[in-house]
Amino acid sequence: MAPTFSFPKGGVHPPEAKAYTEHLTVEPLPLPDEIDLILSQHIGAPCVPTVAKKQEIGEGALVGTVEKGLGVPLHSPVSGTVKAVGNCVHPIRVSAPAITIKVDKEAAPIVWQQSSWEHLDAQALLGKIKDGGIIGIGGAGFPTHVKLKPPADAKIDTLILNGAECEPYITADHRTMVEQTDKIVEGARILLTVLGINTCVIAIETNKPDAIGAMSEAVAARPADGMDISVAALSVKYPTGSEKQLIQAITGRKVPAMALPSAVGVVVHNVSTTKAVYDAVVLDKPLLEKVVTVSGGGIERPANLLVKVGTRISDIASFCGGVNERCERVVLGGPMMGFAVSTLAVPITKTTSSILFLREDEIDTRPLSACIRCGWCLDACPMGLEPKEAGIYVEAGRAEDTAQFGVFDCFECGSCAFVCPAKRPLVQFIRLAKMKAKRS
Repeated sequence: MAPTFSFPKGGVHPPEAKAYTEHLTVEPLPLPDEIDLILSQHIGAPCVPTVAKKQEIGEGALVGTVEKGLGVPLHSPVSGTVKAVGNCVHPIRVSAPAITIKVDKEAAPIVWQQSSWEHLDAQALLGKIKDGGIIGIGGAGFPTHVKLKPPADAKIDTLILNGAECEPYITADHRTMVEQTDKIVEGARILLTVLGINTCVIAIETNKPDAIGAMSEAVAARPADGMDISVAALSVKYPTGSEKQLIQAITGRKVPAMALPSAVGVVVHNVSTTKAVYDAVVLDKPLLEKVVTVSGGGIERPANLLVKVGTRISDIASFCGGVNERCERVVLGGPMMGFAVSTLAVPITKTTSSILFLREDEIDTRPLSACIRCGWCLDACPMGLEPKEAGIYVEAGRAEDTAQFGVFDCFECGSCAFVCPAKRPLVQFIRLAKMKAKRS
């Protein structure tokens, strides 16, 4: 049996709950009546709208640009008429600037034409990736073209494609690896060309044996052409999919505090982002849609859906048979790092990987109590931080003094809160600490 890779410090093993959808083929969601395109789809400056109310637009049309600062353009995933340039419901900020589009369901969809890319240089490839509005699909939404331009003094030698998908319930990347295998491999070749390196490792947790098999076969079937692309099996442990933990697992290199992966010669991209890179470069297709896992005991029919960006949760839930009476909570994202939402009017964005409709027995509603200083959160933290101390300081009104406990190295994976016997909201404490420390 081939060896598996893992990171050495911390981590937890929450119930996987992937059986709901891991064997369900991705199916396209029918066009909704309306969509809401949030103008801030990525880290950095939000897009400025380039369309006006009542304007007719086509599928793939440019509707937003970033005039200054970090960002990528925004495109309409549908043909239709601009109903409003205003605000819509946002899962975290309550409301956010958005473009509402009334969908023309009679419009013929675009047939995207394939073209060769091998004759293009790195700069031209980067331009296509930026123009396609490609961002990190599996994480915080960092613009992909920026990530592909590491600092000049960084000596990049390895590209890692993240197929870990370690969050419970979510199977969007899993199904993409099984069903879009060749496009991911070709996308990897494009990324290697842009970076000017030849080593790529596709990292997948062992709970996805069909994805490991499919990706391994696709890699073996493609001529090497001087590129060394391989598949590595990861031990099942959360949060293996985090960049720093994944890099340490695969290469043994430890990314320093507050540093980027490029500091140790590595660039990491999600497998679904890599497929989107293929679309942008080979098909000239912007990022208009994404695979979303719809799961949990509170939805009538769990599914993996191909959803247009901007589609509201209500339309997705209706297609899946509706929310049943056992549903107690709706979560956008995974149960460890996602956000509960109070309305189904929230639209999905380019970074939405799942919508969970959870029953009471799938969530923990026990009340919190005082810290008993058991130290479990210290053992679970993959970054070696002190979550309990940060929480105690926040409760004492000293949030601005928590930097000493490493709160700015915390990526809010939720491992500490998961193991806490006192059910303390440690991630929320740390988010509050970061916010107040930045203001002090």
